[in-house]
Amino acid sequence: MAEAATTERARPEPITAVPVRHPWRWVAVAVLAVLVAMFVHMLVTNDNLHWSFMVDNMFRPPIIEGVRGTILLTISSMAVGLVLGLVVAVMRLSANPILRVVAWVYTWFFRAVPRLVLLVLCGNLGILWKRIEFGLPFDRQIGALFGVDDFTARFYGVDSLSLLSGFTAGLLGLALSEGAYMAEIIRAGIQSVDPGQSEAAAALGLSRGQALRRIVLPQAMRVIVPPTGNETIAMLKDTSLVAAVPITVELFYQLRAVGVRAFDPFPMLVAATIWYLFLTSILLVLQYFVERYFARGYGRTERARMRLREIAAETGGGGAA
Repeated sequence: MAEAATTERARPEPITAVPVRHPWRWVAVAVLAVLVAMFVHMLVTNDNLHWSFMVDNMFRPPIIEGVRGTILLTISSMAVGLVLGLVVAVMRLSANPILRVVAWVYTWFFRAVPRLVLLVLCGNLGILWKRIEFGLPFDRQIGALFGVDDFTARFYGVDSLSLLSGFTAGLLGLALSEGAYMAEIIRAGIQSVDPGQSEAAAALGLSRGQALRRIVLPQAMRVIVPPTGNETIAMLKDTSLVAAVPITVELFYQLRAVGVRAFDPFPMLVAATIWYLFLTSILLVLQYFVERYFARGYGRTERARMRLREIAAETGGGGAA
């Protein structure tokens, strides 16, 4: 009896769990709520925003044409930049030292020069060449060597101002800059793949190009896609810099022109913000689905985790029974 009483007294008392309180969290929430309410109140009550003027002009045909130009410039620049980046990344990983040096110089130069400066530079390339011609170099010197004064070996020529138009110059500047950044992204993605994959492909008789195309790049896409999506969004925003070339068929140029003509620029700046938010949101949604597609087979989704829990519960129940 004494032993039972001693055992009863030795039992620990039940633990009373007291939830941790976070008063400063609620203070932060209250401050944020006040700030949001003040911002919304400003948007609704401030007459200087001129919402009617903004809505009336931000969907007119010149603005819609500017949206098309911005989208076309973004897609074209990213496409050319992706191709350039892939070529330069392969050159950076090549065993040939000359190719490695050329690729490094390319990435060094175009990552160092600001895009605005590069766009202005491309827009003024016509100063260097009045006419761009294709053919045999030093043809006049060769003709003079043989005593032929009017010898020419030019097969095709075009006026530089016609070739380097505003859109072409803007595309060239953005694509060359983007190619340098994409080269580093693709190089990092390729290097993230286990070298054993390339060795196994070589053992199966695949060439280096086949191994890169069929084995390495599909696995590297999981690493390449997220930063590429970020670069695409950045490219969409950087298309506003082509106003320095200048390119008139561009969203920011057209919106700013409307504001300048009406001597009311601020509402059109807000309209530009809304347009860029809308286009960026679409790209974010596309990036989400592309990332999910290339992430197949990596990690465990919530559905897989739930299925594993069900299997574990069924196994445990069977064992208990």
